[in-house]
Amino acid sequence: MIEKAIKLIEEGKFSQAKNEITEMNVVDIAEVFEELDMDKVLVMFRLLPKEIAVDVFSYITTEQQEYLIEAIADKEIKTIVDELFLDDTVDLLEEMPANIVKKVLKNTDKNKRELINQFLKYPENSAGSIMTIEYVDLKKEMTVKEALEHIKKTGVDKETINTCYVMNQHRRLEGIVSLRKLIINNEEVVIEEIMQTNIIAINTHTDQEEIASLMKKYDLLVVPVVDNENRLVGIITIDDVVDIIDQENTEDLQKMAAMQPSDEEYLKTNVFNLAKHRVVWLLVLMISATITGNIIKRYEDALQAVVVLTAFIPMLMDTGGNSGSQSATLVIRGLALDEIRLKDVGKVLWKEFRVSLIVGIVLSVVNFLRIYYLEGEEFLIALTVGISLFLTVVLAKVVGGTLPIAAKKVNLDPAIMASPLITTIVDAVALVAYFSIASYLLGL
Repeated sequence: MIEKAIKLIEEGKFSQAKNEITEMNVVDIAEVFEELDMDKVLVMFRLLPKEIAVDVFSYITTEQQEYLIEAIADKEIKTIVDELFLDDTVDLLEEMPANIVKKVLKNTDKNKRELINQFLKYPENSAGSIMTIEYVDLKKEMTVKEALEHIKKTGVDKETINTCYVMNQHRRLEGIVSLRKLIINNEEVVIEEIMQTNIIAINTHTDQEEIASLMKKYDLLVVPVVDNENRLVGIITIDDVVDIIDQENTEDLQKMAAMQPSDEEYLKTNVFNLAKHRVVWLLVLMISATITGNIIKRYEDALQAVVVLTAFIPMLMDTGGNSGSQSATLVIRGLALDEIRLKDVGKVLWKEFRVSLIVGIVLSVVNFLRIYYLEGEEFLIALTVGISLFLTVVLAKVVGGTLPIAAKKVNLDPAIMASPLITTIVDAVALVAYFSIASYLLGL
């Protein structure tokens, strides 16, 4: 259906395309828009019914949103802003240049403009910056019948009506009640009798990563946001949390690959920006790699005496780096999912040590047999490589397992302790162990 709609638009059959598109989900319509030239996006956007156009607007790309705002009339902008949920409007303005923000705010009524400005003042990635104020509020003195009538009158403009919030006259949160409870109880029952007072709520300054973890832990679809005086100021819904998880995972992957995090899409990012995000860490790692070069220089005499030792250096360094990365990846993921905490450092150390013993013995024995029997090297050479490999694996897994926890302890992102940095550390340790053992066993 998407391909058919695109083909009709490209052929200029806009009326037929409109009939095809209006039967589609708004997310799929936004996908159609992504394949179109900007001028055709404008034509199709104006052809769509108002209620569909507004929903589609919140899903199209930032570039298309900016283009449409510049191209359409003030009246059309006002329609979009009036229909958008407040959190979507805030997200839109955060991505736009100043001239676009000015144009949007000019066409926003005073009350909503004040709310938008308030949202924009919250710290980036905090609960206050991503919450919405479109929730259903009730009073505990209401009966179920009055509550349901209130929901019918106001619910059409709310982000969700599945959970309703009970507040007193000072807007302090006193309880929550689900729509399910309202439906199954008698009309005469008072809200205070059925509301839940054991509430899980978050502060406006709570970090988004903590919000995602909390909602996952308690299987919540929505969570209330309160200020320092426990006044309800907004809610965060599961669709926002899905976006947060996606954003945080992307950021962690970029840090684990030794890159500066970026929110821009890969194909839409300027090559100079991509280079800028990568080159800093590469410079740091390149300079730190000179440590391994100095270690090799220090043992230059040993290498000249037994040249064959050089052949096994890449294998030792690669195995050490891979072993450390395995442990670091598991621990970083465990920290992100809250399965591992700072107090568990001893447990992690003990577990990784036992794992490293098993893995180290297996790899060392296999390499000893390969070097001694298949490659025909001397017994002491094979023994040197085997022992060095065992120690390297043990050290790598212990270091890889504990460094992310140490990073979190000093308020650094554990993801920065992933593959590249751990590999650099393990390489240096592996070389020192290798040449020390070779010097002792081979009498160099």
